[in-house]
Amino acid sequence: MRNRRFGSIVLTGALALAALGAVPAASSAAEPGSGPRHRVEVFGEDGPTGHATVPGASPYLAGARPGIAPAAGDGEVTPILRSGATADKLDVVVIGDGYTAAEQEKFRADAVAKWQETSAVEPYATYRGLFNVWAVSTVSTDSGITGDPDRATVRNTALGSYFWCEDIERLLCVDTGAVERYAAKAPRADLVLVVANTAKYGGAGYNVASPLGYDGIATVAGSNARSGQIAVHETGHSLGKLADEYFYEGTDTYPAEEGEPGEPNISTLPADRLAREHAKWYRWLGRTSPDGGVVGAYEGGGYYPRGLYRPTENSIMRSLGREFNLPGREAMIAGFYRHAVPLTSPTPAGTPLTRADRLTVDLPVTGTTVRWSLDGRELRQLRGRTAVDLVTVPLPGPRGRVHTLTATATDPTPAVLDPALRVRLTAALSWPVTR
Repeated sequence: MRNRRFGSIVLTGALALAALGAVPAASSAAEPGSGPRHRVEVFGEDGPTGHATVPGASPYLAGARPGIAPAAGDGEVTPILRSGATADKLDVVVIGDGYTAAEQEKFRADAVAKWQETSAVEPYATYRGLFNVWAVSTVSTDSGITGDPDRATVRNTALGSYFWCEDIERLLCVDTGAVERYAAKAPRADLVLVVANTAKYGGAGYNVASPLGYDGIATVAGSNARSGQIAVHETGHSLGKLADEYFYEGTDTYPAEEGEPGEPNISTLPADRLAREHAKWYRWLGRTSPDGGVVGAYEGGGYYPRGLYRPTENSIMRSLGREFNLPGREAMIAGFYRHAVPLTSPTPAGTPLTRADRLTVDLPVTGTTVRWSLDGRELRQLRGRTAVDLVTVPLPGPRGRVHTLTATATDPTPAVLDPALRVRLTAALSWPVTR
């Protein structure tokens, strides 16, 4: 539904940007040739200000030259955080741009800083153990980014990042094809962040669906202390499938014929109908939210000032520097568990075991509970253990009989109330055991 609504309000958003003085009269860069275009979210220094449609190709992309080998270190992958196998974790790929060969340590430091800023926000802080983070180096000829410090500045960089995209100074665009090529070098890409070598505030949020598996690209300034909030907001879309909770002044009322939006944090229903019809965030109504205030139904959201409601007055899906509201946190946790699991083990499930073995499991999220069962019957004496010496497990029946030992882990977080989502918070692993 977010995609369907977008086309009818892009013009209003562009006019709003112009009214704010964000759109100068002309651009210093020639438009790239024909090719795909993407919807991106635009951010001013106080938060999101609207949307624009931008080219996927960058007019400033350096590109590979025939017969010239890539610079040493280009495409090198460095683990920033490695919590486990890619199949079990949510893999974040951080790609640099505008860093020369001599600045790769600076890139990695900037990548670490942006991940730390992102993961300081809940629910990331609680769920850090579900993530792997990979830094992918690009080696640019020039240091810095086109459009910094002014629109006349042009730099030769690996991803072609540039300010003044579509004549909007703070809109930091990138060549999405180049991003895809570098993202493919990481073990897996569930989420992509481009860190540009600049202290100038800016960024963008791309609504893209990649064959590699990621749903969006966020661009941020690597040396700007506040730009990381752009990445947090954008993951609300890509991971939480959340709608924007802000609106454009002067926009008409949300068209009733569009029906109920699909996103979990906007609705056509006021609070009394949410409660009566058990819709959207009704379970959270009346609860104090970490972004301030009480969960209810506040009119204005999804780009419309009337006809749509949001759960709280001012979450991070409306203004940067805020927290996710309670429904938003629940949606983000659901997004984490679409890619990651609450239970892993260094011993692959299905590995034949004997009484001489010791079995361990890992619980990446604090508070996760684990129970053990043998042939479907719980072994209460093992409840909560993450390491089990199998000699202590009673194996009835004749020698050689194969039993099934199962570990079942559940994340009991109070941040999820929807029973349908709770299914994703439980996982089980089983092994055949004989004596």
